[in-house]
This record gives sequence, C-alpha cells and structure tokens, in this order.
Amino acid sequence: MAVYKIVEIGADVLRLKAKTVKEVNPSIIKLLDNMIDTLHAADGVGLAAPQIGVSKRVIIVKVDDVLVELINPVVLESAGQNSAEEGCLSIPNVTGDVLRPAKVRVQGINRYGQMVDFQAERLLARALQHEIDHLEGILFVDVAKKTYRS
Repeated sequence: MAVYKIVEIGADVLRLKAKTVKEVNPSIIKLLDNMIDTLHAADGVGLAAPQIGVSKRVIIVKVDDVLVELINPVVLESAGQNSAEEGCLSIPNVTGDVLRPAKVRVQGINRYGQMVDFQAERLLARALQHEIDHLEGILFVDVAKKTYRS
C-alpha cells in the first residue's frame, strides 16, 4: 500500500466540511488501506481523510490493537465529561486540554458497506470524537481549554 504525507495546520482541507461518501467502492477500500499504513508509519491513534488531503468522510482509529474504520461516521449519543490532553498528527509539537463526552454511541459504515452502531468510552471515545471533528473542519486547538508547545 502507500503512506501519505500528513497535511498540517494551515492547509485549507483541514478547515472544510468533508464530503459524504456515496458508496463503498474499491477507491474507498484503497483509501482505508492507505490510511492504515499512514497511521502506522506516523505511530498515531487516529486519522481522518482530510489529514491526508482527501475531503471525504472517512476515519480510522486504533486503540489497544482494536482498529475501527468508519465511513460517514456520526455521534448519535454522548454522556458524561472527561478532560484529557490531546495531540494531533496535523499539529505537530502541540498538545491541549480538551473536555469531551466520556462515552459516545457512534454509527457509520464499515469497509464492507454495512452499517455499524456501537458504544465507546475512554480513549476510543475521545479518539473517535477527535477524528469526527476533523470531518467538520474542527481541530482540537479550536476546542482546547489550554494548549502547550513541546
């Protein structure tokens, strides 16, 4: 597969609302595969298609060896609150304190074209919300209470 260059803050694509995927086809499967390769190469937790310059509503998240691939994901429900430090592959050397719901119910389409609906908490919930924000043109620095440079 291929490893994409991750676009950084300042790139227009990171501020646009990503386009809805109309069908799961070989092009979308290839995008998912390449996003996985890119995430592994960057040693990250999550990646949204806009972060590699592709304005499509596609995300991947890998937490504790569990890989979640979602097309057109949405948060259906959320509960609780949790503040934690976040970083982003598109904003190197910056972290920030972000308050997010502690638990979420997320729905989306998997690589097989099937609708999936599941609940997540802790780091998985946070990473899913972070990546879904990317699809709306929202970066963690927009919602952080405080940011830090390293």
